[in-house]
Amino acid sequence: MLKAKSLLLLFIAAATGLTSFAQDAGRKTISLNDQWEFNKENGPVEKVTIPHTWNDKDVLDDAAGYYRGMGIYKRKLKLDETAKGKNIFLIFNGVAQEAEVLVNGKSAAKHIGSYTHFIVPISPYLNYKDDVIEVRANNRFNEDIPPLTADFTFFGGLYRNVTLLITNPVHFSQKENGSNGIFITTPQVSASTASVQVKSSIDNASAVNKKVQVITTIFDAKGNTISNQTTAVNINKGGNMVVIQDIKSVQKPQLWSPENPYLYRVVTKIIDPKTKSVIDQVSNPLGFRWFKFDAEKGFFLNDKAVKIIGASRHQDYENRGNATPDALQIRDIELLKAMGGNFLRVAHYPQDPQILEACDRLGILASVEIPVVNTITESEAFTNNCLNMQTEMIKQNFNHPSIIIWAYMNEILLRLKFSNDKPRQQIYFDHVRQLAQKLDSLTRKQDPSRYTLLVNHGAWDIYNKVGLTKIPMIVGWNLYSGWYSGVPEDFGKFLDRHHKELPNTPFMVTEYGADADPRIRSFSPIRFDKSVEYGIKFNQVYLNAMLSRPFVAGGEAWNLADFNSETREETMPHINNKGLLTIGREPKDTYFLYQAYLLGKPYLKITSAQWKDRTGTADSAALTSTQPVQVATNQKSAELFVNGKSLGVKDAVDHIMDWQVPFVNGKNQLRVVSGDQSDQADINFQLQPFKFNDANIPFKNINILLGSKRFYIDEKEHQLWMPDQPYKAGAWGWIGGDPYKGTNNRITYGSDKNILGTDNDPVFQTQQVGIKQFKFDVPDGEYELALYFAELVGGETKEALAYNLDNNHKKEVEEQRIFDVSINGTAFLPKLNLAADFGYTTAVKKTTRITVQNGKGISIDFNAIEGKPVLNAVQLRKIY
Repeated sequence: MLKAKSLLLLFIAAATGLTSFAQDAGRKTISLNDQWEFNKENGPVEKVTIPHTWNDKDVLDDAAGYYRGMGIYKRKLKLDETAKGKNIFLIFNGVAQEAEVLVNGKSAAKHIGSYTHFIVPISPYLNYKDDVIEVRANNRFNEDIPPLTADFTFFGGLYRNVTLLITNPVHFSQKENGSNGIFITTPQVSASTASVQVKSSIDNASAVNKKVQVITTIFDAKGNTISNQTTAVNINKGGNMVVIQDIKSVQKPQLWSPENPYLYRVVTKIIDPKTKSVIDQVSNPLGFRWFKFDAEKGFFLNDKAVKIIGASRHQDYENRGNATPDALQIRDIELLKAMGGNFLRVAHYPQDPQILEACDRLGILASVEIPVVNTITESEAFTNNCLNMQTEMIKQNFNHPSIIIWAYMNEILLRLKFSNDKPRQQIYFDHVRQLAQKLDSLTRKQDPSRYTLLVNHGAWDIYNKVGLTKIPMIVGWNLYSGWYSGVPEDFGKFLDRHHKELPNTPFMVTEYGADADPRIRSFSPIRFDKSVEYGIKFNQVYLNAMLSRPFVAGGEAWNLADFNSETREETMPHINNKGLLTIGREPKDTYFLYQAYLLGKPYLKITSAQWKDRTGTADSAALTSTQPVQVATNQKSAELFVNGKSLGVKDAVDHIMDWQVPFVNGKNQLRVVSGDQSDQADINFQLQPFKFNDANIPFKNINILLGSKRFYIDEKEHQLWMPDQPYKAGAWGWIGGDPYKGTNNRITYGSDKNILGTDNDPVFQTQQVGIKQFKFDVPDGEYELALYFAELVGGETKEALAYNLDNNHKKEVEEQRIFDVSINGTAFLPKLNLAADFGYTTAVKKTTRITVQNGKGISIDFNAIEGKPVLNAVQLRKIY
């Protein structure tokens, strides 16, 4: 009965906002994620739950930019009498990017930086009656706070967990840059023995000197005590003491590795020597491992050669921005592990504590970096903020065995300043190098046990000239040969160049990738078409090159998942599509390719099953349409069956097998077999007649992309779009004109502009320019016809993406474009002027009904008045 009553009281306390603090190992923590009120500066008040961002929607709309300013969060805090005499703190895991914390209207603390957490002591400001916490968060641009510019969205908000911490006056210090005050190292590790050093920072906030004992115990994974040490200390009132304990008696330690991520637990307690009661207690993970990077032979973990292959990660999630719940964050690391990856580049900023905890637990090696991206400000304040962020990052994450690298710069020479003033530019380069040297020296001093990393983009000469390849212990290269510049085969040449010219410097490929919009497919994939198939070819080349070169320590795909980048346009505006997973964490074919390369167990997957709804034209008069199907595997060969019929055995080439499959109309059952391994999938196929008079394939509807060689899947409206074709008598197609190629020489496929007024940008980003006619030789009947247009040339001139390394961005030459559109000789859209009538890069859809009679079919004519007529897409549906 007493237990039931206690539970009831706890329920009431939670419901009313009252926080009750039972004694638990000397400290108490409780989540404060609920019962917040939020408003933008001078905006309406709403109730929110943490994590929260105010940019989850405005970063995805067609309007340029997003709210960057002040957001105000308020919450009541009701404490009972047991809290008096305690030390009370607020722990903020992440506030973007300038934060001020007020308690009862008084400023308790300020913090700079979106990505490290901070701890605020609030005891002096409390009245223990009707306390109010206020957090003022501001994600405005500030030239003294990195990041200044980057290919990701700078979300605002109180976007990670908030926790209340209550301790006794004597406690592990909360003043150590957001850490828990305990720092663990393993000075000596081997297969036979290991030593541990535990450095504990202890504060005595009481008014009297205190004699205490510090007891550190190491437990194995089963909870057995491995070793312990007790140290008696006397801490002066109001003072701090650092206690160092050396434990040298760990015999035959279980070694931590991706294959066996064995974790010990280090529990450190402050004990009252008289009462033997626990005054404070903190637990940390411990993993025994040793590692090294070798410029000739790559990476070694516990004396075993290990090829690092993994991915980088951004923290945002579909429709949530960066306010991502714990479970979804942990799932990312689980997906990386399931892919066969063994490394996570936590990029381009420290992330939620859950991430590295999951890496420790699952056996994922990691690097972490601060957000010094693209460019710097040459101010003392900027430098100090960078140094402080680096210190916070290291101290807060010091005890994670998964971390082997601390990093501090990414592509810092991508946006070159002072290009027209070489002497001034040299001063800027000197500042960049000096900042890098300061960050590297700070890192080596704070943590000599790990490596330092500076990440460059592929401009070899300038990074060497400025001296940035000489500062870090490891050089990182972000390489996109075959995407932002060149061809995929250039990648291997770059790797060999590093090894030849910097033979004593270990390196990793810290980024590589190609956009793969999961809605886009192609049978003839090319650079910039955004097809999944090009992504497969690209990643095969890169994986082969890295795995075949021992001197390449490893590589991290960019990115684990698609992520928000508000300034991007392209096929999926405001999203970078280089992820192996979608932004909602659905696997792409490229994810399955990595499983085929990396998993140690037999693997067989019909990757094309992701393309579960297809369409295509029948082969001649046949009742089938032949299209390729891909299978990813680590087996030598496999056999594919379609609707029970074998299509033969194929050998894998670079972990991929291809079959030409004759799809029938409707459901197609695929099954692939290799030994004991098998996989199966159902593909729904809409067969289009080779000619409209084919009675065996009745025509229903067709959606055609002009100037395109790619298929597009509109999942929201369940429509399948297919590439165009020149006119074929008895069927359909265009007459006259050429595919749109753009006016800057970089993009050779369609347009990469954001099309306003639609979510189906790929429908409007290609077009036939100079088209004279489009014909459907359909039989008599009633039809609905839709014509799709967008003016792709002209409009607002926007800054070209800095990442496009071979960008020859030229000002577009706008031309007057006026033309008539008629259908079967009747005027439909006279004097159509897309730019003047609708605006540039704006989706235009015009629909009409047509009665076809006397065997005339449908003929759409385009008559030029000025400039060249265009058609972006066409849609035809038979009504009856």
